[in-house]
Amino acid sequence: YARPAFFPGSLDRLLPSVSTGLSPRKRTTSQCKSEPPLLRTSKRTIYTAGRPPWYNEHGTQSKEAFVIGLCGGSASGKTTVARKIIEALDVPWVVLLSMDSFYKVLSPEQQTLAASNDYNFDHPDAFDFDLLTHILRKLKQGKSVKIPVYDFTTHGRQKEWKTVYGASVIIFEGIMSFVDKELLKLLDMKIFVDTDSDIRLVRRLRRDISERGRDIVGVIKQYNKFVKPAFEQYIEPTMRLADIVVPRGGGNMVAIDLIVQHVHSQLEKRELSVRAALASAHQAQPLPQTLSVLESTPQVRGMHTIIRNKETSRDEFIFYSKRLMRLLIERALSFLPSQIHVVQTPQGEDYEGRTFHGKRITGVSILRAGETMEPALRAVCKDVRIGKILIQTNQDTGEPELHYLRLPKDISEDHVILMDCTVSTGAAAMMAVRVLLDHDVQEDKILLVSLLMAEMGVHSVAYAFPQVKIITTAVDKKVNDLFHIIPGIGNFGDRYFGTDAPPDWSDEEMDEPSY
Repeated sequence: YARPAFFPGSLDRLLPSVSTGLSPRKRTTSQCKSEPPLLRTSKRTIYTAGRPPWYNEHGTQSKEAFVIGLCGGSASGKTTVARKIIEALDVPWVVLLSMDSFYKVLSPEQQTLAASNDYNFDHPDAFDFDLLTHILRKLKQGKSVKIPVYDFTTHGRQKEWKTVYGASVIIFEGIMSFVDKELLKLLDMKIFVDTDSDIRLVRRLRRDISERGRDIVGVIKQYNKFVKPAFEQYIEPTMRLADIVVPRGGGNMVAIDLIVQHVHSQLEKRELSVRAALASAHQAQPLPQTLSVLESTPQVRGMHTIIRNKETSRDEFIFYSKRLMRLLIERALSFLPSQIHVVQTPQGEDYEGRTFHGKRITGVSILRAGETMEPALRAVCKDVRIGKILIQTNQDTGEPELHYLRLPKDISEDHVILMDCTVSTGAAAMMAVRVLLDHDVQEDKILLVSLLMAEMGVHSVAYAFPQVKIITTAVDKKVNDLFHIIPGIGNFGDRYFGTDAPPDWSDEEMDEPSY
């Protein structure tokens, strides 16, 4: 096989193949189930479900995402199979990663070939396997990644890349899914979608004529010249690598059901119980040095007396909570890095002061109660950026689950003030810190601020993340069997927003945000 000059790079890392490849096909975009809805079916719309802990009580990831690789010829129905699997799995946070996101940026010469339909978009050299492997590995490790958005009009990558994060299951589909050796190592299950060549040709005819305005003669000529030979050389030989071959594509529900059963069994082996581990750890240890408690002045003590009193009206509760929040935020800001800065006063004299030494300050609130602290942060930090994380307790398992997050761009460079009003076991706070770390925020740049914490929660966060600074107005000693702080403050969100707490509420249970 003599490689055409317009295919740069080496095929050394490719598996042995058996003439050139394929024409452009219908494009599939990479998607994340954390951006609801991903699927609309005839019966229902599947929205985001909560993501259970993907880390242990030490704060480190203890389970990787389960990666399913889907391979098959052009128009074989890979995306249909992927969507059927996602629908049947119905598990929290599924990422659909498509090879179409990883086409290489074309040179001017290649652009000319592409304009005349002479560039082979489905040849292995057309894909950026290095970037693809790097991103899939990070996703598998639970990290936040940015996926390129390929523009098939300009044959280049758009300026804004898509952020994808948080996968229990990753479904990776593409015609070359099994071609690269390094990529194969990341796949936990390999599925080949085997569809009759006549059916694939009919699908291409229907698609190219109706969607692209091509004539039937041109489509058939293209198929015979590029598509069929490329399938025989690169794609069909990789069928032998598959764990499961799915004949007839998305219509084969027997095969899809078997796949789903296996994935569920693998996910069950990865389940963790973090809150129970936290409740039994770090007993009778001294409070960590990373903890800073607001001085218990008569004013602070008096405000605590008011907000802890069950007879306090909602208006009084809000007023004195806000006063405490302002003091707490001011205290937290004193731990940010600063440097000497000399200014000139109106009298013409120099004054040696200090200024913030860092790129940016970002606030992140754990919804919904943490959102009440945002005004205090905005009052003292002009133009501060705000992110939000929604964590709820699963009433069946008792574990925290991540339901939603929206973080500012480039947060990895910022000092982050993480806000939650109460922390009992520390399970929700740990999950929020883990999310920030997965977005490459440096641990020593995270400040956890809370109006009230239990000793258990302080120990849990400090043990898992020893560089995170913890700032609070008070620390209570006990947490009861229902994970309520004792003596505590009650359900802060319900008292602040005037809603009724359920009978089994937890100090760390977050409800839907009240925008």
